[in-house]
Amino acid sequence: MSAKIISGTEVAKAIREELKTEVTELKEKHDIVPGLVTILVGEDPASQSYVSAKNKTAHALGIHSEQVTLAADTTEQDLLATVEKYNKDKNIHGILVQLPLPKHINETNILYAIDPDKDVDGFHPVNVGKMVLGEECFLPCTPHGILELLTRSGVETSGAEVVIIGRSNIVGKPIANLMLQKRKGGNATITLCHTRTKDMAAHCKRADIIIAAVGVPKMVTADMVKDGVVVIDVGVNRIGKTAEGKAILAGDVDFDAVKEKASYITPVPGGVGPMTITMLMKNTVQAAKQIAGVK
Repeated sequence: MSAKIISGTEVAKAIREELKTEVTELKEKHDIVPGLVTILVGEDPASQSYVSAKNKTAHALGIHSEQVTLAADTTEQDLLATVEKYNKDKNIHGILVQLPLPKHINETNILYAIDPDKDVDGFHPVNVGKMVLGEECFLPCTPHGILELLTRSGVETSGAEVVIIGRSNIVGKPIANLMLQKRKGGNATITLCHTRTKDMAAHCKRADIIIAAVGVPKMVTADMVKDGVVVIDVGVNRIGKTAEGKAILAGDVDFDAVKEKASYITPVPGGVGPMTITMLMKNTVQAAKQIAGVK
């Protein structure tokens, strides 16, 4: 048996087409153009690449996109002032501050300064609290993308044994919470594993669904999973370079071996990655509708 590949590229493409239609209707019926600002501090190449991809995607969907690039030595106070400027800007519905920030800036202070109604990353404690309570809010983009991959692939989560490897605030904790809830893509029984878990293989072997988000290349091996398991690989690890200097990527799962036992599996690249930016766009459109009072 070889697993069916869940293509994040294809699922993201379908969602983006839906968003493009929604953006067009907002413009034509309500004269609203969703607006997103991305704020980048410094010249980290990976961050520059991410921000460029976000702006390119927004433009393709008809979303108004602005990019603010600040020097690496920008003070925390100046960054807070920039955030506040866009909190007040009526043409901007979503604010994203690209992480990581330089060490002299307190990331928590910055994230908490973003208006919760414009927090399209879903990191503000107001939105985190609403998520935990099951109220409508901006869901964190990567966990939201994972739910879409599962539901659109027809994977049944209700009653499923789900093992999540990794307890970050960005992926592990929120996806555990979302899949516990009485919701589409939820009603699962959750085990959350981490660096202090004593026998990770024992947990993984009983899982119907494994979500690996730990940042260790090929950590989940074929002998750790049962036949028919569904595997969502969130990891993106650079394990070398080609002769042309292009990065060689690997996930947290030994893809070639595990796909022979799994029923569904996401690849790296082309799995969860494309979903994250797509869900950011979905949140931006949601923000524009909420701020304008459009149902």
